Amino acid sequence: MFAALVRAGLKDLQVYLEYGTPGGGRRLDALIVGAAPDGVLRLVIVELKQWQTCRILDTERVMRSDGLVTVHPVHQVAAYRSFFQHWRPQSAPELEVRGVVVLHNATAAEGAALSAGAGGDAGVPVLTGEELARQGETLARLLCCGDLAAPGSGQVEEFESIRWQPSSRLLDHVGADLEGHHAFALVGDQQDAFVRIRQEAARHLPGRGQGTAPAGGRGGDGAVITVSGGPGSGKSALAVRLLGRLMRAHPTTRPRFITPSGTLRAHLLDAVTGHSAARELFPSAGSLRSTARHTGALVIDEAQRIKRGSAPGLPPDLAAVLEHVPLAVIFLDERQIIRPDEGTTVAEIRTVAHALGRIHHHLKLTGSFRCSGSAAYTAWVDNLLYGTPQPWTGHTGYELGLADDPFQLQGWIDNANDQGYTARTTAGFCWEWDRSRPRGATTLREEIEIPVPARPTAPAKTWRAAWNASSALTDPNDGRLIAPHSQLWASHTGGHQQIGCIYTAQGLEYHHAGVIIGPDLTWADDHWHAHPKESRDTALRHLTPEQYLPYALNTYRVLLTRGTHTTRIYATDPDTHHHLQALIHTR
Repeated sequence: MFAALVRAGLKDLQVYLEYGTPGGGRRLDALIVGAAPDGVLRLVIVELKQWQTCRILDTERVMRSDGLVTVHPVHQVAAYRSFFQHWRPQSAPELEVRGVVVLHNATAAEGAALSAGAGGDAGVPVLTGEELARQGETLARLLCCGDLAAPGSGQVEEFESIRWQPSSRLLDHVGADLEGHHAFALVGDQQDAFVRIRQEAARHLPGRGQGTAPAGGRGGDGAVITVSGGPGSGKSALAVRLLGRLMRAHPTTRPRFITPSGTLRAHLLDAVTGHSAARELFPSAGSLRSTARHTGALVIDEAQRIKRGSAPGLPPDLAAVLEHVPLAVIFLDERQIIRPDEGTTVAEIRTVAHALGRIHHHLKLTGSFRCSGSAAYTAWVDNLLYGTPQPWTGHTGYELGLADDPFQLQGWIDNANDQGYTARTTAGFCWEWDRSRPRGATTLREEIEIPVPARPTAPAKTWRAAWNASSALTDPNDGRLIAPHSQLWASHTGGHQQIGCIYTAQGLEYHHAGVIIGPDLTWADDHWHAHPKESRDTALRHLTPEQYLPYALNTYRVLLTRGTHTTRIYATDPDTHHHLQALIHTR
């Protein structure tokens, strides 16, 4: 490739090898950066393949000579291009992103066949060894660099200082995804998983116009696919995209999407308001067993939250899915198990699938598409809670800080909300939450009380706040919304004035996250201590400290990974707050 750039007269362009994509899901083989005549930076993504030939399965999938089915490289590059465009922060310089696939071992005819197989015009040319042998301006144009010159040193520095941040959120695009308009790009292992699942769908489900799906099948005639990944790894984005694909490619299977998270389901239904036909695609978790008997394809998100039965082993509702549904795709994160009556694992699903004679595949998502794409931040959270806590240096593009007290934390949230961002505060479930409300009430009870000790510059005082509302609170005089329903607290107007908990935050995201670590989890003697008696969660208060600890750690892991841009923490326990101060060095 470098020899080709030199022959094309492009030796002064900036080239990055193995450039990590935002989110860490994949590395680009090469990224060329140059300046156009108008001074605007141009990025050219180069995907290098050693292939000579492959079998084209459809416009988005190819089978390599070694039998591996993978994403068509043209669509792979197109996804990278879309991703860069969606992740460019407003403060970054204007950019144009192009892409090219290079098959240096293939002939021009083989390259043309691959290009034609991509279907339509993705704007990503396919070059082969024959084209790369050309010279000068002709080769420069083929490499999509014909109008580029060396970028200035200031432009290079400006480009390298960009902190790629997600500019779109999943729930903003649910309706579009179901209709086939993909504003939210799948990249890296998300894209690989999508191709793998589509392959199993084609194998086990009838296509459009091929009759109805098998119903109530038993053993050997279906597939179970588990997809695991940490917070922000793209599970829900992939799940929604998959549902849309199944609807279009396998409509007779009556595909459905179920999540045991009432909050996530409420947001999905809210996101498809105006798409009346789409609402039936998201049945409640209570209908999981009956849905399993009437669908040929089922997507389950947040599966670790499915309620267990009294007997050990897989939850009965999920066992019914594995027994009856020809294609079940199950998304889960075992470190988001937050109650003793929940906790499905990949190993349990695999065991039951094999016992039923079903094919089982397990796929992992390793990227980080929340928290400004900072895999370093999610790793910091995991080290803080489960490993050896590490200092936070703040050089990864994600902003993390501490609040001196809850008053300061709430002021930060209010300011972010005033600037048009979604900003929310969550806390451990360490204060009573009375869901009843007096008739005609126009305020919520401020049940959360945190005393703030006196300081040299301020007297002692108590911070008070209300939990999110169990039902929407409106002004009886003018109908104005004062507080949204708890399940829509994270996105609807007024939600920033209440405090969310694990049950109203799990599965969601917002721009700025405030987190209050309550007295149920404290740091002392170089390790975490759990205090179940400090919890007001009736499902957990009876546990021993040893039993409660993993649920507390998982709970705060969820709360600490909801913010797409920034997180601020306050710990009610002074020693725990001091521990965090020693770790977090903000600039």
